[in-house]
Amino acid sequence: MNTDTLASGEAARGTRGALRLAHLDAQIKGLLVALAALFALAALFAPHFATTGNLLDVLRQAAFTGLIAYGMTLVIVAGEIDVSVGSAIAFSSALFGTLVVGLKLPLALAALLVVVVGTLLGAGAGAIRAYFNIPSFIVTLAMFSALRGGALLITDAMPIPILDEGFQAWGSGSVLGVPVPALLMLATFVVFSVVASRTAFGRSVYAIGGNAEAAHLSGIPVQRIRMVLFALTGGLAALTGLLMTSRLGAGNSNIGYGVEFAVITSVIVGGASLFGGRGSMLGTLLGGLFIAVLNNAMVLLGINSYAQEVANGVVVLLAVLVSARSRPGKR
Repeated sequence: MNTDTLASGEAARGTRGALRLAHLDAQIKGLLVALAALFALAALFAPHFATTGNLLDVLRQAAFTGLIAYGMTLVIVAGEIDVSVGSAIAFSSALFGTLVVGLKLPLALAALLVVVVGTLLGAGAGAIRAYFNIPSFIVTLAMFSALRGGALLITDAMPIPILDEGFQAWGSGSVLGVPVPALLMLATFVVFSVVASRTAFGRSVYAIGGNAEAAHLSGIPVQRIRMVLFALTGGLAALTGLLMTSRLGAGNSNIGYGVEFAVITSVIVGGASLFGGRGSMLGTLLGGLFIAVLNNAMVLLGINSYAQEVANGVVVLLAVLVSARSRPGKR
């Protein structure tokens, strides 16, 4: 291959990269406009929406899905999916309650063990995906069932009370008026933003999502990166399980239902492509806030819960349609 061919190839890749960035910027701007419009409508028509207490509650609720959503963003950018995170939350909560109440372990040690176990379970799912070439949807669907069943099994489907004020502050407390979960979500956002945009690992994730075979031929360790991605979502789901346990004051095997849907919705509404190769942490943050504001406003307006599910489904469908129309092959 001569120098001119190499140069033209690099120029073409640079042009495609510039187009992707321009498209992403347009999506972020559009999402900001949509979020501002939704906020204004909610403030006008939803009772008590614009009160400080309610807005802080919106932030707290957004944090419980936002923590996992940043890890899920990288998973989806890589062209994968993880539908097990809701069950992983329940399993982590149940395991924590068992370790603290059943085995009398110190809270800090039990929390560390739960995060380690969650990370290892995620890495195991990633290894099955990577080395046996089984679609990630199938692998994590199996985990979805197994982890939920495991949570119910070890608790006999009964909550395990954990009454410790210091621990409860993590899920229910605040610092300078800002909920602790929201602060953790923002810290996670900063870390994952740097990882995604400023590191070789982040660039490799985007390369895998764009073309996994080409990424492998260029020397990127595709299998190892896939393992790491699922380990991240497993660890973040475990951390979220601990925060929800703190908020409830009990290890509970019945939490986390539908969280996987909310997380994936936040990522897709934020502009990530289900076909891989595109997505951003800022988009996910805005997408999560959009969903949280929408759900909160519907609750305050007294909209039927079934209608709320319909509205969420419509939002996801519209986001997926936009994603499909903006595929590289569709541009």
